[in-house]
Amino acid sequence: MTTRSIKDIMHSIGEKAKAAAGLLAVATTDQKNTALTASATAIREHAQFILSANTEDLMAAEDKNLSPAMIDRLKLDPSRIEAIASSLENIAALPDPVGTEMARWQRPNGLDIARVRTPLGVIGVIYESRPNVTADAGALCLKSGNAVILRGGSESTKSSAAIHKALQIGLEAAGLPLDAIQLVPTADRAAVGEMLTMTDYIDVIVPRGGKSLVARIQADARVPVFAHLEGLNHVYIDAGADPDKALNIVVNAKMRRTGICGASETLLVHESFASSLPAILDALANAGCALRGDTWACTMDGRVTPASDDDWDTEYLDAILAVKMVSDTQGAIAHIAAHGSGHTDCIITENADAAETFLNLVDSAIVMVNASTQFADGGEFGMGAEIGIATGRIHARGPVGLEQLTSFKYKVRGTGQVRP
Repeated sequence: MTTRSIKDIMHSIGEKAKAAAGLLAVATTDQKNTALTASATAIREHAQFILSANTEDLMAAEDKNLSPAMIDRLKLDPSRIEAIASSLENIAALPDPVGTEMARWQRPNGLDIARVRTPLGVIGVIYESRPNVTADAGALCLKSGNAVILRGGSESTKSSAAIHKALQIGLEAAGLPLDAIQLVPTADRAAVGEMLTMTDYIDVIVPRGGKSLVARIQADARVPVFAHLEGLNHVYIDAGADPDKALNIVVNAKMRRTGICGASETLLVHESFASSLPAILDALANAGCALRGDTWACTMDGRVTPASDDDWDTEYLDAILAVKMVSDTQGAIAHIAAHGSGHTDCIITENADAAETFLNLVDSAIVMVNASTQFADGGEFGMGAEIGIATGRIHARGPVGLEQLTSFKYKVRGTGQVRP
């Protein structure tokens, strides 16, 4: 395709999305839920077709020597297919945010004012690897009354297209416009560039991918962006931590799935916890985790290799963990402020004062006490799913679910008032 033809294609998609957004804004909750449940049924009925498409994507990914983390994100299996279908049903079961009255009050002059949730309009989602994002993003945008333009990565082209077909079946079953969920039909990067400037059609861009992708989008976009660059997540073991609890949380936070943005990348340890640390390091090493640490950490286990300055600023997305000693909670907070990405950070402690200090002073989108950072996920937060994690401070922060995909307007009702 030429640059001109890609521009024409993208603007045609934008026009269709804007028209569909107008219809979705007034669609009933029953219509939207019907579309979602019918899509879930289609996902299950066409599971083998989706898995076959995914196999082709995986073969191509291996030929391109993609990293194990990327391949793990790309891979589908029967359990992941079922998780996609269940997620659609979970979103259908959630309250419809559109039209929800957020606040209402009356003025002395008799004006009745209500703040009511409304859709954002058209959302552009640009993502890599994970074909499940096709379903999650499409479903969340649909339920929140938004049209969506999906641009998946070239490595998941066939998988995303197969899932998109199931979503189209759901839209058709509900009598909703098929243009409500559109998939960009080209892997040409020019399509991404075009999306970033389509201010007449797209109201917000949500990038979901690696640091280079998100950085490019944030730098080039003329459309507002909900984004995070990376998940430089920390777990801090306080002096008051329970050793068994700490071991279970640390191993899960790092090793459950190393390639997701909720995986921990740095372990900070209070110096008073030294006697209990070797058991945790041993469990990590035995689970296949490579350990890099400061001088203190290296003395705790011979398998810990010296960390470089870069290790404190690296999102590994792999079975690698950086380990460092701190003298107190304030030292942990200072390290997170200097090296964190504002995504997710956790303290493990039985000291309520230390927990509250950490919760109040760590400036991240998600701050946890005694829980694995792998819970940094919209589905785990009860949102049904998420379209991404936002680390900015404007409009959306943390998991971007249904409510975060809405704005609001004021409905003002009078009885003939005029302003003096």
